[in-house]
Amino acid sequence: MSESRMYTTQMDAARRGIVTPAMQAVAAEENMDMKELMKLVGEGQVVIPMNRNHHCVKPCGIGSRLRTKINVNLGTSKDCLDLDIEMQKVMSAVSMGAEAIMDLSSYGDTQVFRRKLTAECPAVLGTVPIYDAVVYYNKALKAIKPHEWIDVFRMHAEDGVDFMTIHCGINRNTAERFKACKRHTNIVSRGGSIIFAWMMLTGHENPFFEYFDEILDICREYDVTLSLGDACRPGSIQDAGDISQIEELVTLGELTQRAWEKDVQVMIEGPGHMPLNQIKANMEIQKTICKGAPFYVLGPLVTDVAPGYDHITAAIGGAIAATYGASFLCYVTPAEHLRLPNVDDVKEGIIASKIAAHAADLAKGNPEAWTWDYAMSDARRELDWEKQFSLAIDGGEKARRYRAESTPEREDTCTMCGKMCAVRNMNKILRGEDVDIMD
Repeated sequence: MSESRMYTTQMDAARRGIVTPAMQAVAAEENMDMKELMKLVGEGQVVIPMNRNHHCVKPCGIGSRLRTKINVNLGTSKDCLDLDIEMQKVMSAVSMGAEAIMDLSSYGDTQVFRRKLTAECPAVLGTVPIYDAVVYYNKALKAIKPHEWIDVFRMHAEDGVDFMTIHCGINRNTAERFKACKRHTNIVSRGGSIIFAWMMLTGHENPFFEYFDEILDICREYDVTLSLGDACRPGSIQDAGDISQIEELVTLGELTQRAWEKDVQVMIEGPGHMPLNQIKANMEIQKTICKGAPFYVLGPLVTDVAPGYDHITAAIGGAIAATYGASFLCYVTPAEHLRLPNVDDVKEGIIASKIAAHAADLAKGNPEAWTWDYAMSDARRELDWEKQFSLAIDGGEKARRYRAESTPEREDTCTMCGKMCAVRNMNKILRGEDVDIMD
């Protein structure tokens, strides 16, 4: 019997005491004891999304005890249908260190792009089958049958997708509560709004909730990690922490327990828009209700007034969220709310998210994060520009360009302080040399 036949999912293997190649890779990457990692995977506090059919994927662990990971959303739309450009974005994101790519394509032959990703992309791959069902069936929303939604979920699993977002927490009961709450910005989740509209048009229960056990069976077969989507995530500061958000979270906590009973790995998706003072409490509520399942957050965006700069508002919220328990940050680009991001937008969004993730890892005391910052401070003290560039979070591209655009008179200074540079002068005086500021 092959090793892969001895277990169904990474969670199942961990519970059986089987060390998988994926666990070995994650333990090495995180400098973590294997027994500790297996315990966290078995308890659901770490996930290793690895579809059996995604053969080129690099194993990646996601959990609050590990380094904070980032996800990059990409994909085609009706207005921007260019697979080559999207693939360029994918490879750029991977080269910049994004651990996951989420294909949110909503137009064209989506399966061609998805299969290209699972054949060529080493990053963890995610999708939202709700979007694809609308494209795949190409018929009126209300004409889609309940099991047709599940069929698309299976198709994505067969294609090699590692994790899938399903909006199963908004069922008939929570939908009625949502309508009674009269939210300021209603439902801003694309998948959540589609399934809500389908329920209202057909009178049926949410199929991802009604047939959840069938979905779990598919996940076990392919080792797909579920990302339980937050249809009722707040879309404005005014809606943060409201009844709809918390009630859906309670439902997701119940579904998480059902998934774990079948050895299916689970992440929980979170806000959304949220003021700074609510983020810590929201992370604690999620950890309590969902028993420490990895929290995957969009932002949170800490203000609503920064269109064109939402990668910054999201990075602020993401750093705080990850400090207090979030494991996985979904990047936000400057184009959020405005248009499909281009290659430059993707880059800006990734860098902002990586800064947020690293800042949180420092706050959590991650040794590798502290070693990195220590090395950078060494290079700054020694005025070693090349070493600073090599250690920079973007590989030094922007830092090198900035220095080249404003060349100083002396190599041991920059054009801001010149010979008044505090670092230069402290080095000289501590070596017993003269400080020649005005020479």
